[in-house]
Amino acid sequence: MTEITRELFGTTADGRQVERYLLDNGSVQAGILTYGGILHTLCVPDRNGEPVDIVLGYDTLAEYEKGDKYLGALIGRHANRIGKACFTLNGKEYKLFDNDNGNNLHGGKCGFDRKVWTAEVCGETLKLTYKSPDGEEGFPGNLSVTVCYSLSDDNTLTLDYSAVSDADTVCNLTNHSYFNLAGQDSGDVLNQYIQVFGSYYTMTDELSIPNGVIAAVDGTPMDLRQPTRIGDDIDTPFEQIAWAGGYDNNWIIDGQPGTLRKMAYAYDETTGITLTGYTTLPGMQFYAGNYLDGVLPGKGKSTNGRRCGFCLESQYFPNALHCENFAQPILKAGEKFRAITEYRFGNL
Repeated sequence: MTEITRELFGTTADGRQVERYLLDNGSVQAGILTYGGILHTLCVPDRNGEPVDIVLGYDTLAEYEKGDKYLGALIGRHANRIGKACFTLNGKEYKLFDNDNGNNLHGGKCGFDRKVWTAEVCGETLKLTYKSPDGEEGFPGNLSVTVCYSLSDDNTLTLDYSAVSDADTVCNLTNHSYFNLAGQDSGDVLNQYIQVFGSYYTMTDELSIPNGVIAAVDGTPMDLRQPTRIGDDIDTPFEQIAWAGGYDNNWIIDGQPGTLRKMAYAYDETTGITLTGYTTLPGMQFYAGNYLDGVLPGKGKSTNGRRCGFCLESQYFPNALHCENFAQPILKAGEKFRAITEYRFGNL
């Protein structure tokens, strides 16, 4: 049985109230903000039964408004990168905001991570909704988005995404939580272990833009099909990793897209905490926090420094709009976008 409580978290610079909802199943507690749909806290029991907050974040709303690292946020309309900050749909070119070296990243200048979502408690589920107007950040169509957070008795946090538009548009939604299974204030994650259930990945250029080439992980540092210490190859000269200063790559998740299947498994030997991720989407970005800089202190004045957290971002492949051989994040007018991502927690 999951209980959901609500409290005021803060007020935005332009005067909008932001609430924090706490989902508590008696073992795991997930704190979610209406600002950006942010997963603010995630306390899970370690091997001794002691609660550990395993997601990076900030103590105040003002810090979230200043921050630029998407800590814990919902991302849209399009997660990850769109090359040259433009795309063509139905013969018309759409110009987007350039916020990543000439490319569009995570929805643009003011994506879903900076919106105040409407919240509704539906039994044991927190339902967040946002209506993105036609032309927002350059994307066509009025898009109505719903993200439902729920916490089950087996300590699984589920994000159930859905959306519908009144015109053909782009829709690629994810969550950008940074996990640190030793605790959000414990330093870097290099001694934690990651396993990615992907036999192939999408190759990129030096700006992390996929070029349509799909490569096998065999015989490369991209082969994470067995649990691997994150720090082992993070500084390898292998171009696909080195260009991003460490892991920041999209893996093609094994199995049939549209079905819920394992995308990743991670654990920390000190706390014993394990995380198993599942998705219905085609890909997952494993990002090891290479660009975290600690400029803004984290919760409890933790550093939030370089590589202090890792992300497991379920998604359509980055730059798919410029790669015809990739599954396309196109949502037709009146049709429904639906995706599910799960994070299941346990102990070694």
